[in-house]
Parts: sequence; structure tokens; C-alpha cells
Amino acid sequence: MPKAKILVVDDEPTIVNTVRAYLEQEGYGVHIATDGPAALKAARTFRPDLIVLDIMLPGLDGLEVLRRLRQESDVYVLMLTARTEETDKIVGLTIGADDYLTKPFSPRELVARVKAILRRGRGITTGEPTLAFRRLRIEPEARRAWKDGESLDLTPIEFDLLHALARHRGRVLSREQLIEQVWGYDYYGDERVVDVHIGRLRKKVEDNPAHPTLIVTVRGVGYRFEDEAV
Repeated sequence: MPKAKILVVDDEPTIVNTVRAYLEQEGYGVHIATDGPAALKAARTFRPDLIVLDIMLPGLDGLEVLRRLRQESDVYVLMLTARTEETDKIVGLTIGADDYLTKPFSPRELVARVKAILRRGRGITTGEPTLAFRRLRIEPEARRAWKDGESLDLTPIEFDLLHALARHRGRVLSREQLIEQVWGYDYYGDERVVDVHIGRLRKKVEDNPAHPTLIVTVRGVGYRFEDEAV
């Protein structure tokens, strides 16, 4: 099985050289881009399995690169952010990053995050049966979902969250349990990543995301899926 291809986007030579060395040591194919426009071009030509994307870039910043990427691709994205820029982390997750890592970081931790993300196996079929509810229909094998007969345009993480909740209809799942099922037991990051992606998912499945009826919050515990099975 060939190792994954990884695009590293950063304009700091020391970071680029270190990250490249550690990733290549693990057998990954690595391509480098040092500004926003070059990152978009490389994403289209190199077709990476995962992008390590810094926010502070010349040409186009990383958040704008991510916005444009998400219009055409669901490639995994691990964002690099400054330690103090909390807003950047939340915005990055909201517009489609899979995970984030704050600078300065350990190259070994970055490699561990990359491995954990790639182990999710985006797009792999599961053999699980279709889940049918009064309003939602979920096909794990095809990784597709419908609401009231209309196809939902879900990101891979949104689909995995919906699937995890629906499989346990009526049961409260904590953030820790959702992280285990969607991000993996070895996820290092902030649990708030769950809340950000649930918020995005609700905008696509709820009639009124401000007053959800399908994915409800159980305060202090987690989330519960409440659509009626058919």
C-alpha cells in the first residue's frame, strides 16, 4: 500500500525543512508550497491526501486558501496557527479544517496528528446497513445522507458525526465519545472541535439551527440524535 502524499504549506524555511524531514522519514511523499497561490496550484496538481496549512502566508492567507479548497475538494487539512490566535482556530474549523496545531509545535506531534487523521480512512465503505428515520436517511456504504428526500452536502466529518449520532439514536454521546468515533482515540486536540462541527452540521439538517430538534444538546453532557426511526 503506497504511503499518503502530503502538501506542506508554510513560508518559514526552518519549519518546512523540519516537517519535510520527519514526514519523509515516515515514508510519506511530500510537496512544498510557500505561499497561498502556490498552495492552491499544488493542491490541484499534486493531489495530496492531506495538507499541512499555515494560516500566515503571503499572497493569500491560509484561511482564504482553505475556503477556496473547500469549494472543490474534501482533502484533509491540518492547520497551523499561532498560539495566541484563538479566533483563527475556530474560523479554520468552521470553514472546513479537520484539525489544528499551534506553533511552536513538536514535529513528532505533527506526525502523530497526520497519522491519526489519515487513519480515519475517508471514503472507505463500512458494510453497515442504511439508517432510515422519519426525516433523515443515511447510507454509510455510499457515505450519503438525505433530509426529506433531498441530498445533503456534508463534509466527511459532518457525515461521520451524523452517522455516529444516528447509530445511537436516543442516547447521549459525550464530546469524548464523538471524538473517539470520528477523530480517533488518539486525537490530541481541543474538544471544542466537536461543537464547531455540530454547529455546521445543524445548519444543514435542522429547520431552525438555533432551535434544533434532530441533534439536541444535553447541557453538560453532549449531544443526542432524536429523529424517529421508520
